[in-house]
Parts: sequence; C-alpha cells; structure tokens
Amino acid sequence: MAAEIAHNRYGTGDEVPAFADLPILQPHADIPAGATYLSAEPAHVLWGRLPCQADAPVLAIASGDQVVIDTVSHEGVLPDQGQDPRAFFAAHGVPDHAVLDDAAEIAASSPRDPLADGPHVVTGPIHVSGAHPGDLLRITVDRLTPRVPYGVISNRHGKGALPGQLPRDGSTVSVFAAVEERAGRLVGTLPRTEGSARDVAFPLAPFLGTMGVAPASDERPHSVPPSEFGGNIDIRLLVEGTQLFLPVQVAGALAYVGDPHFAQGDGEVALTALEASLRATLTFDVVPAAEARREFGELTGPLVRTPEYLVPTGLDPDLDEAMRKAVRAAIDLIGARWGMDEHLAYAYLSAATDFDISQVVDITCGVHARIREADFA
Repeated sequence: MAAEIAHNRYGTGDEVPAFADLPILQPHADIPAGATYLSAEPAHVLWGRLPCQADAPVLAIASGDQVVIDTVSHEGVLPDQGQDPRAFFAAHGVPDHAVLDDAAEIAASSPRDPLADGPHVVTGPIHVSGAHPGDLLRITVDRLTPRVPYGVISNRHGKGALPGQLPRDGSTVSVFAAVEERAGRLVGTLPRTEGSARDVAFPLAPFLGTMGVAPASDERPHSVPPSEFGGNIDIRLLVEGTQLFLPVQVAGALAYVGDPHFAQGDGEVALTALEASLRATLTFDVVPAAEARREFGELTGPLVRTPEYLVPTGLDPDLDEAMRKAVRAAIDLIGARWGMDEHLAYAYLSAATDFDISQVVDITCGVHARIREADFA
C-alpha cells in the first residue's frame, strides 16, 4: 500500500513521503464477522447538523451492544476545498482507490446549506432501547482504526484562536499531512517550511471529536457548538479504552458520532486538528437514573472516564465562564461521589487537578478537569 500511494505532497519533485502501510477501509470492507455495522453512506449521515428527537434512527440496538461505525472527515469534502475529495486528494498525489467512496458520495449527494450548516459529517442516530431522560448513556471507545493514511489540518474563514490575523490573506489554508510509520509507531508529518524535505513528526492519538445524543427539540442543532447533550466536544482524551457519559435527553437516546481526528492538541487553535476518517468500534450502555445519581450526582453535561481520571466538563461561549462551570461541575462530582465537603473539594482541585482547555474554536468553548480517581481510593 505504501508504494502505491507514495507521492510528493508538496509538488516539488524532491521528496516522497513514506506513507504507513495501512489498508484503505472502504465502506463495508473488512468488517468483522457477526459485527453490527453502521456505514457512513449518505442515508446514514447528516452533514452540518446533529440529530434531534424528530429524526428516525438509522440503527436500533440494545443496551450493551457493540457497533462498528464508519466516520468521515469533513476535510477534503467542503466547498472551499472544491467539494470533490477525489480531485482534492489527487492534487496531493493520492490515487483514486485510496479516496473513500463514502466521502465522495456525501460530497456529491448529501444536502447541506453552506451558509447555515456546520462542516461536520455525523453518523447516526442510533436508538438504544431502554434509554430515557434522566438516564446516562455510556459510550465505551473499544477501538479506533484509521481508514486512510493521511489527513488535513485547516485554518479558514478568519476563525481559529487568531481570527483576523490568520489565515493571512483570508482564504482557507489546508495543510495535507501524511501518516508514516517511524520507530514502530504511527506519526503525522508536516513540513517545517513549505517545499522543504525536512519535516516534523508527532504521534497519532485518534479520537472522535463529536459524540452525542439528540436534544429534546424538533430542530437539528448546528454541528459546531457543543452542549449538555455532547456533540462537538473535541476532548482528545477520548481515545481507545475510555468512556463518555451523556445525559439522555429523549427516549432511545438517539446517539451519533463524527468529526474523527488522528491527533489534536488541547485548544485546537488553528480551527481543525489532524482531521481524518476513522472506523470506530463502540459499546453503548444505559446507566439508569438512580445508579447514575449514586455514581456521579446530578450530571448535567458530558463526563469522560479514562483509566486514570474522571473528567467533568464546562461549556460556554465565554472561556472564563467555561472554566467556572468546569470547576463547579468538578466540586459537585467530588461531593456526590466521595462525600467531600465543598470547601475541601475546592482546595483539592486547586492542589491536585489540572483544568485543560478542550478547544477554543467551536463558538462554545470547552474546559475539562482531570480528577485522579486513585486519590480517593
């Protein structure tokens, strides 16, 4: 595979990147026998909007079921990139067979209002039997597999952390990144200078930027700002082996995922990180309301669990207020789960907990707190 798609990503004729020898995971290809599978064909996705309570599910499962879900990155598909992923990636030397068929189909046929809708391609919704408002939906990230060995990082429309300064000429800057294997690990590579053979390599840590449940509304939310129901939370901790807890808003939860990343730094300052399509293997469990309250108290927003941390979140258009919400959520969680007095929980957070910026580029900013569970063992 590496030899087949090797090319010069800068077009100078000087250097050829050594793409990682990864299979191209086209729709329906290489699905494990007996797996429940949800493709990202146009009938199964929304482009730029999130599902609402009025949307019919594209898949119905029981609590505890595992699902293999294809996700498609919006990078290479958007109008400012030509809305033709075959042509966009061909310009970077990617052959036709290494471009995902579902990405091309979505670009050609899925409805999207470029003035009103967001950029993200979202797979779902999935009806989970037994889920009711007041419950939590636990999504366990079992496996995340790259579907292609390349991705894109973009700064566009005067957005990002430096609007009005970057991009310099106001037009979209989309940086193509090859995925290579170095010293036995997968890395993303970027040039230090455009046209240079010298590059910088950084490790991959795939995660899904969008994971959510439908709100109790008949209007589909815009795909960019996250909310209490999840959505585009962009928390890079959600790698393999982690869990996301979401307050169920409507019967059946109507879960969805999208915005796949190969890597991201906290903040995601340029607007997007290394965006590229993933195949996700996820397990969906309903946590009944009474059990949820015993475990976490009155959870009102997304909560992440890693092998080491419990991670409450704060979301607000104002970054300072997002921070305050994350602190309040952390105090409430510690009090409910471990019975710690408020003033002691506040002191503990100040001494022992990191508050990280999830992202500052999605209209609603995100902050998350990493609380070590071992400290309360």
